[in-house]
Amino acid sequence: GDFRIRFMTSHPKDASEELFAAMAESPKVAKHLHLPFQAGSDAVLKRMNRGYTAEGYLTLVRKARSLMPNLVLTSDVIVGFPGETEEDFQKTLDLIREVRYDALFTFLYSPRKGTPAAKMEDIVPEDVKKERFARLLDLQNQISAEIHQGYIGRTVHVLVDGAAEGKEDFLSARTDGGRLVVFPGSEDLIGQLVEVCITDSTTWSLSGRLAAK
Repeated sequence: GDFRIRFMTSHPKDASEELFAAMAESPKVAKHLHLPFQAGSDAVLKRMNRGYTAEGYLTLVRKARSLMPNLVLTSDVIVGFPGETEEDFQKTLDLIREVRYDALFTFLYSPRKGTPAAKMEDIVPEDVKKERFARLLDLQNQISAEIHQGYIGRTVHVLVDGAAEGKEDFLSARTDGGRLVVFPGSEDLIGQLVEVCITDSTTWSLSGRLAAK
């Protein structure tokens, strides 16, 4: 049948060349990897007990993209972990610039009771966290918008998953890489895989029309 297996997320310690090769070789596996990096500073990663370095993470990304050149890559990042300096934060921005994620899930650090981090000192002031968070969002939004603009003129294979929110007679769908696509169409297409020609984009989504059969 015509279906997709979507690999949802992985800790970098579990992401291997063997995994990437299996994803690349199977036409049924979506070429989308959610690989959380959390921070671009080795000092912060060590305090988080993540078990890898920024360069080790980048090595994984390079290997995955060498096997899957059209890989859609998303990630998680935490801003303001205890002890994070401006230099540490700049390293996070540098990593984002190098990887150029399709999208990021971004979080302001907040202590969780019972975790080692909750007992750490050198807490980043709230106003500093928010200012860094805004800079990070500005950077990622720019990158996401640029990547999405590159879809314009392309025809993509999408799974129609429902009616588009707030747009009558429009449908929402997802590309193989999990990108949101909105296009006009009838609800009898929901659940089907169709071809859509992309005509426009925003930071967060693509829009288009059904491709001629």
